[in-house]
Amino acid sequence: MDAFSRELNDLLVTTFWSVLKVEEQMLKADRSLNLSINELHLIESVGKEELSGKTISDIALDLGITRPSATVSINKLVEKGYVNKRKDSTDGRLVYVTLTDTGKKVDHVHSYFHIQMVREISKTLDDKEKDVLMKGLTKLNAFFQIKADRGANG
Repeated sequence: MDAFSRELNDLLVTTFWSVLKVEEQMLKADRSLNLSINELHLIESVGKEELSGKTISDIALDLGITRPSATVSINKLVEKGYVNKRKDSTDGRLVYVTLTDTGKKVDHVHSYFHIQMVREISKTLDDKEKDVLMKGLTKLNAFFQIKADRGANG
């Protein structure tokens, strides 16, 4: 591995773990929240379809997890009071998940965290740097999307 590849690898891994650590710190700062990072991301996924709700399958697809895993996690969030489940009126097999008022507040705080993070990063960059960063991250994201769609070995 050449020097650039090593440095890029280190930077990607460090950045990934740093973002997770900062999110965990945000969760720990509010002692009233009894959520894991994964549960926070489930709430975020449900919040994307605020009005009609999302099916368990849609949530699983959005987060790249199995439907049974999503079901178990959603049931825990129902117990904790962050989401509601309701059956479709015409097809009882379909279950829609929506955020409770508490879930909406958590989703809003999490969204605000991301807005602040982007604002802080953006204010240190000039327009050319922003353009280069966006182009690089777009390519990086496309690479990972292709890998995720094919599976880790694809």
